[in-house]
Amino acid sequence: MSKSIGNAADFYRLRVMTVDTTDAVDLEWRDDILYRRPPAETIVDEAAYTVEAVLLDDEDTTFTLGSFPDRGAAHEWLKSREEDLAEMTKSEFEGAFFPQGLL
Repeated sequence: MSKSIGNAADFYRLRVMTVDTTDAVDLEWRDDILYRRPPAETIVDEAAYTVEAVLLDDEDTTFTLGSFPDRGAAHEWLKSREEDLAEMTKSEFEGAFFPQGLL
């Protein structure tokens, strides 16, 4: 991370991402057709929700701040982190939420 002075909100935005944790096959391959979806009753949707910090200058650079089992908990945690983002400097936010190896 480059050292810069300023409010954390000037450098990062936060988002909730849904990660599919299902090990089931999404498509069933056949020789006579390109693909066929498996029957709906065999699919079990399993998802984890992560809160990520996205670097404003480079949308491809993200840092996972936390993982949650349900969407409500992820959004609740995101709201409190957005308050921190608005109040903290960039270095304070990175020190509080980023793994030590990223600084």
